[in-house]
Amino acid sequence: MGERKYLGPDLVRRTTEAVEKIRKRMSTAQSKQKSYADRKRRDVEFNIGDKVFLKIAPMKGAMRFRKKGKLSPRFIGPFEVLEKVGKPIEVEQDLTYAEKPVKILDRKEKELRNKKISLVKVLWRSSNIEEMTWEREDEMRSKYPELFG
Repeated sequence: MGERKYLGPDLVRRTTEAVEKIRKRMSTAQSKQKSYADRKRRDVEFNIGDKVFLKIAPMKGAMRFRKKGKLSPRFIGPFEVLEKVGKPIEVEQDLTYAEKPVKILDRKEKELRNKKISLVKVLWRSSNIEEMTWEREDEMRSKYPELFG
């Protein structure tokens, strides 16, 4: 009989209030951390001849530079800047930028547990920057049919 008083709408109401309280506190903490980080953040521009280190994106289980896990390096270098390419992206007033697919470079099939997904390697161009990414073939066919003609 004692357990029944903890079940029902009162428990749901108190749980909902507690979750809202936690969300507000998390939001406050996140905004404080963002303001601390923004104070230290600055745009960095490198000149020809400068030495730079490159940050390595972590891949789970990957062996990099003969070390695995915690001991693998976070940065590699130093490398010398040989050429300035320009500003990376020109952003519009509404914070969007134009990125156009130029051509399909390669195709492959990725096999998941019970199905295969066709992927295409796409060469993109936005202002004066070129980038290559793997995209789903069906999505690219629907958005950019001219690439497959």
